[in-house]
Amino acid sequence: MPEYLEVAVEIAREAGALIAQLAQRPHEIIYKRPSDLVTEADRRSESLIVERLRSHFPPHAIVAEEGGGRETNSDYCWYVDPLDGTTNFAHGFPVYCVSLGLAYRGEVIAGVVYDPTRDELFTAERGAGAYLNHKRLAVSKTSALRESLLATGFPPFAANHEINIEFFFRLTQRSHGIRRAGSAALDLCSVAAARFDGFWELKLNPWDKAAGALMVLEAGGKVTDLAGHPFALLEDEIFASNGHIHEESVRVFSEALAQREERA
Repeated sequence: MPEYLEVAVEIAREAGALIAQLAQRPHEIIYKRPSDLVTEADRRSESLIVERLRSHFPPHAIVAEEGGGRETNSDYCWYVDPLDGTTNFAHGFPVYCVSLGLAYRGEVIAGVVYDPTRDELFTAERGAGAYLNHKRLAVSKTSALRESLLATGFPPFAANHEINIEFFFRLTQRSHGIRRAGSAALDLCSVAAARFDGFWELKLNPWDKAAGALMVLEAGGKVTDLAGHPFALLEDEIFASNGHIHEESVRVFSEALAQREERA
């Protein structure tokens, strides 16, 4: 395990340095879908990461956002987001990161998230805690939803946009506020670092959340779907919190869904 994490840290820092360099140049933007874009930085960062992972861990499978990974029969699989927060990067908003998560038989066992704009390195190992620049992390102690600061993310053209707006509306009224900064990996790390008390999103890919979910768990938090069922890496939904506000928040999600079904 230490070797996996050590190598992942080295790779994430190298990719982060590349992204920081490319951030100083004009960006060529390609739209994959109306709400999903890609830049040169995404592609070059992914190429670097995949090449390094292949070199260090030849048998391992790699699943990467831009399709540069590879399939193998290994029990180990790396989930790679070479630039989480691409829209922010493309607009010059400095909230983006590199995220690497290693799963063994579907369970995430190591994760690295590197924010090159702040030189913040988040690391976690299954059973060994989560850290920010070598300082151990612990989730917040906020015990009531009304006192909590939450985060979420949702693209404007998503099919589930309406229900997400409903969640946003209800939780804005019942919490201390909601932030939508545009990087799921960093939002999850912020829950682990007690900057946020909770984060939810309805449709995330495994590379978006593999490393960040482990950060929350290793910092003492709780990670489920929006109904409170156990977290599944390959499912879409995620709700991560400090654990103290979890049940209260799940009730809000459930109420919103129930009322929507009544209106249908």
